[in-house]
Amino acid sequence: LGEPPASWVPSRLAANFNASLMVFKPEAQMTWREETIGAARLILGDCRDILPTLPRVDAVVTDPPYGIFKSTGGDGKMFGKETIYSADDSAAEWDKRPDADLLTLVKDAADLWTIWGGNYFARDLGDSKGLFIWNKLTGNNSYADGECAFTNKTGTLRIFTHQWCGAFKDSERGERAIHPTQKPVAVMRWCINFAKNADTILDPFMGSGTTGVAAVQMGRKFIGIERESKYFDIACKRIEDAQRQSDLFIGAAA
Repeated sequence: LGEPPASWVPSRLAANFNASLMVFKPEAQMTWREETIGAARLILGDCRDILPTLPRVDAVVTDPPYGIFKSTGGDGKMFGKETIYSADDSAAEWDKRPDADLLTLVKDAADLWTIWGGNYFARDLGDSKGLFIWNKLTGNNSYADGECAFTNKTGTLRIFTHQWCGAFKDSERGERAIHPTQKPVAVMRWCINFAKNADTILDPFMGSGTTGVAAVQMGRKFIGIERESKYFDIACKRIEDAQRQSDLFIGAAA
């Protein structure tokens, strides 16, 4: 059985793709699956292997796993509250903090970078003058008031206020998060907006594709990498839907 070409799996069949048909090379020569949707190139594989093969892009906007959650066993809840382990019983496989070498690969992949969870990677990322803060308006409870991204942007700290707390949300109301650590599209659009001249956006920890949706909506090219096949398929669907909506809007404007 020979190696399938990169376009072997049509986008409309992505959700039904049979992983057993993939051809795997030895570890030193890993293979991966790709999908092209409009101006988006989506790659199923480990970004540690894939990043060195990619050309340098204009901007990285990403939200790596923080590696801070612990499985509590049973239903995965902690003190009766939902955790990523109650939302996804495979979280232990992907919720692993990237090491310093991988974070260096991520930073070196682009001229500009925005890395969410920067406070967890501060030792490896170094100082950041252009901090991004997302104020989630969670109220008086035990949930975090916000999240922090480190960037290499010169300038001052910027704050984006956008409520995101259970049913109380400023966007995507009535839509259930697909990924346990999913951010709103609005947050990623805000990040991309600071990279005004960036033609291509890269997210090496794509998850369910939120950064890709934002990039497509803003008319940017996108490269996304995700190692978990179930989230990769979800990202393909979300980005395909965003591309379709974008095409309809352009068609209507014409």
